Amino acid sequence: MEWYAAGRAYTAGVAEGMGFSGVDAVDADRIARRLRTAPGDLTPDEARSVAATLLADGAFSEPYCEWLPTWYELALIAPVRYGDWRLRRVAGAIAEGAGVTATAPRFSRPTDVRIDGAPALSRVAGFRERFLLADSLLHLEWFDHVAAADGIDIPADLVARTREESLSYYGGERDRLSPDVRRFQRHLFADDRWVRRVDEAYGLDSRLFGLWERLLRDERRRLEAD
Repeated sequence: MEWYAAGRAYTAGVAEGMGFSGVDAVDADRIARRLRTAPGDLTPDEARSVAATLLADGAFSEPYCEWLPTWYELALIAPVRYGDWRLRRVAGAIAEGAGVTATAPRFSRPTDVRIDGAPALSRVAGFRERFLLADSLLHLEWFDHVAAADGIDIPADLVARTREESLSYYGGERDRLSPDVRRFQRHLFADDRWVRRVDEAYGLDSRLFGLWERLLRDERRRLEAD
């Protein structure tokens, strides 16, 4: 399943870039072969990796839309919910077949967050600003959840600092990220490669995916240049 392979490649790429331990706890190539030919042969750890990735992907988009302008949310809510349903069905079958439990993360919504003492969206106006603020937080939450399911060890203090600094930087008063947080976000913003891989694998040729890819790639390159 190319959808899982794209997610696993992203998880491994971020973890390797940051030097986190446990990247090799699951073998993505073997999982991909088994998903194609014999899903019932997945080990519990492999099934947990697949299910956690798919569940996180399915749960990601609806909260993300709430960070963006209302017209955008209304246009996408129906396909987003259908995609979540499809991914949850597949994830549930894989987890059940291996006798494991997997969950989706609870992604933050604007009503859950205050930035530098103010409502989350009070200092961001344009689509790009909202998009980057949302991604800086939600891809961190996605990675933290999925990487843990994959057996990757992530320093909890780095996750907490990345959340705090990124919210203030993308949506508040902070004018720069500390070096290790900037490095972490630089790797996290490689989700442009996930977008491109999924778009190409499923023949979507989506203008919307193209927009997402461009915004994410530009931000990743900007962080690389800082």
